[in-house]
Amino acid sequence: MNSQNFLQIVFYLAVLLALVKPLGNYMARIYQDQPAGLNRWLAGFEQRLYSWSGVNAKQDMRWTQYALALLVFNLLGLLAVYALQRGQAVLPLNPQNLPAVSADSAFNTAISFTTNTNWQGYGGETTMSYLTQMLGLTVQNFLSAASGMAVLVALVRGFIRRNSDGIGNFWVDMTRSTLYILLPLSLMLAIFLVGQGVVQTFKPYQTVSLTETVSYQQSNNQTATESQQTLALGPAASQIAIKQLGTNGGGFFNVNSSHPFENPTPLSNFLEMLAILLIPASLCYSFGVMVGDTRQGWVILAAMTLIFTVLVFVTVVAEQNGNPLLNANQVASELQAGGNMEGKETRFGIVNSALWAVATTAASNGSVNAMHDSFTPLGGLVPMWLMQLGEVIFGGVGCGLYGMIVFAIVAVFIAGLMIGRTPEYLGKKIEAFEMKMAAVIILVPPLMVLGGTALALMLDVGKASVFNTGAHGFSEVLYAFSSAGNNNGSAFAGLSANTPFYNVLLGIIMLFSRYWLMIPVLAIAGSLASKKIVPVGAGTLPTHTPLFMVLLIITVLMVGALTFIPALALGPIVEHIQMTHHTQVMP
Repeated sequence: MNSQNFLQIVFYLAVLLALVKPLGNYMARIYQDQPAGLNRWLAGFEQRLYSWSGVNAKQDMRWTQYALALLVFNLLGLLAVYALQRGQAVLPLNPQNLPAVSADSAFNTAISFTTNTNWQGYGGETTMSYLTQMLGLTVQNFLSAASGMAVLVALVRGFIRRNSDGIGNFWVDMTRSTLYILLPLSLMLAIFLVGQGVVQTFKPYQTVSLTETVSYQQSNNQTATESQQTLALGPAASQIAIKQLGTNGGGFFNVNSSHPFENPTPLSNFLEMLAILLIPASLCYSFGVMVGDTRQGWVILAAMTLIFTVLVFVTVVAEQNGNPLLNANQVASELQAGGNMEGKETRFGIVNSALWAVATTAASNGSVNAMHDSFTPLGGLVPMWLMQLGEVIFGGVGCGLYGMIVFAIVAVFIAGLMIGRTPEYLGKKIEAFEMKMAAVIILVPPLMVLGGTALALMLDVGKASVFNTGAHGFSEVLYAFSSAGNNNGSAFAGLSANTPFYNVLLGIIMLFSRYWLMIPVLAIAGSLASKKIVPVGAGTLPTHTPLFMVLLIITVLMVGALTFIPALALGPIVEHIQMTHHTQVMP
């Protein structure tokens, strides 16, 4: 790695970390109902929204009421997205007259966007009308992100409150997340992206003449020529902004952020990549402000950043080293000298492709500007393993931080056992109920990932969609279920997943992995809110120190390693060994 590549990574992290405190402080003030500018200018409009909706904004919900409101609201969103897809052929804003989406694909996509997964088994520009993209997918990009942020705020209130039955009001938390945080940030980013050339129009697709006629061989061995090309257009910039800021990741076009109409320039690439981690990182500082000790937020952010940075360098080095088989056989030596550029855009290069891959899988975003399936075995292992850690290294907006807080609860429990005291975190005792809920949160994603992978590879209908043999084919299936089971949405595209079997199975896994985590988190919030504050004693483990940061990192890595290393050994690890072994024995 040369100095220029190193500086690109450092610059990205420096800008990200510089924005953490101002945005984090702003979001904390929003959730604490303190003056923050925008929430005072729009206070009247916010109150009218509650009035029109019949919401009692002063109601303090128990965790069961909060969870019920969350589930009902998300169910209605799921049904709306499904209905839009099934009826788009007769609905307006469909200039290409696209037909209705098939039932299994619509089922998968509705769940995908409602759960903040944004797994896409379809080609956006060939499947979805403008209305479906805007009213269905873009709206859910806002609401699914706001749902995760609301659950996080409810959990934080569990630490703040004492002897309380309530953890806040779901409708208020949703409204404020959307109105004061997601909407203004998305508006600003969308304007910047339009300025960089991201399309935003209601015009139908445009047919243009090619500068040169292209000849190609058809399947019947006949030569055909093309002198025109159809350019897909649409209201893309508005969706791209929230897809990144809300860690959604669903692209307007099929090839996502590698498409020049979604991501045309190095500056747009930087802004979109920055947006992926901006809110998850800043929420760490919000957490510290809300619990009254910013050091708590900085420790969690430091743990996330340290793991992230190490894995970025691992991926960049793996991709820059390229494929040793090519080196050994002196094949394409000129190309190989620049590293593994297969599946990458030349306008972004290896560093920005690898950095995006790590950011998007760390943040449960799932958008891509390069083909992860074309990464080297070790380069592809890192994004896969980041998802398998449970989307806690930054993670999705809200859900990443509450997942990391759950790991912090596990870490203090382990430390409490070692020193012989009841474990405490932020002044609350961690007891049997919290640990049972934490166990559910940690165990559900691996169960979904490994169980789904095993089922797909046992059945002929599952194996029929795997187009690569051996270790890489296994990796493609494991990656798909890792993505669905951790609400990420990216893919190793060698798997043809737009089939009834995969659409239904992945959809069910996305549902379980989203709500069987959210509900236990809310249960923990309710349990903590009902407890009193425990005074700090001589045996209390400080959770704002570098020592606790190391303990937290070890806890996260050990759970991920113990759970998924055996499966990874059958996929990318053995593929890497095969690649290097062949290099040694070839003449």
